[in-house]
Amino acid sequence: MENTGCVIEVSHVSKSFKNVKVLKGVSLHCESGKIYGLIGHNGSGKTVLFKIICGFLACDEGSVSVNGKIMGKDKDMLTEAGIIIEEPGFLRTWSAYHNLEFLYTLRNKKDKKHLHAVLRKVGLDPALKRPVGKYSLGMRQRYALAQAIMEDPGILILDEPMNGLDKNGVQEMRQLFEQMKKEGKLIILASHNREDIDVLCDEVYEMENGILKRVR
Repeated sequence: MENTGCVIEVSHVSKSFKNVKVLKGVSLHCESGKIYGLIGHNGSGKTVLFKIICGFLACDEGSVSVNGKIMGKDKDMLTEAGIIIEEPGFLRTWSAYHNLEFLYTLRNKKDKKHLHAVLRKVGLDPALKRPVGKYSLGMRQRYALAQAIMEDPGILILDEPMNGLDKNGVQEMRQLFEQMKKEGKLIILASHNREDIDVLCDEVYEMENGILKRVR
């Protein structure tokens, strides 16, 4: 997919569940060719914000626009993005290649060489026959990333993308994200690892008690 430049505009977004306000007037501007980092404790609202940007949840107040189109009004779901939020969906008894092939073919595409290249890019062996359900956490994370990037999206929304990876795996993923940034992708990632954020991100934001503030 040719990247023509992407912009995400989060404007004064609030969200409550029952009587608990999880997001309080959150605003964020993101554009192509940059990596944006979100830090914050579990339950601070990071994942809820990601789900609202992607169209999985509706906000109570404010708006989110992607390339000028308002989520929930002009478009329901963020289809031009690669997304990792929580556990990726997969068919447990199938290999990583067959999982990707199934998803890819749903969109009337079939290109074995491309899928092999995607798996290699994230450090998985395309010939590995082991079912994904028997993967380690780190391998499942690599598979989730393959799923996110296989259609070369202009936007990546990544919630804890390094989760379960060993030191070498983290280094490989950092290099991959840096390369995708050079290609002009817009990347938003949340991580508990402050070093990942410090090394990778152009702008850093902290979420605390539903309030987002820029810290770098």
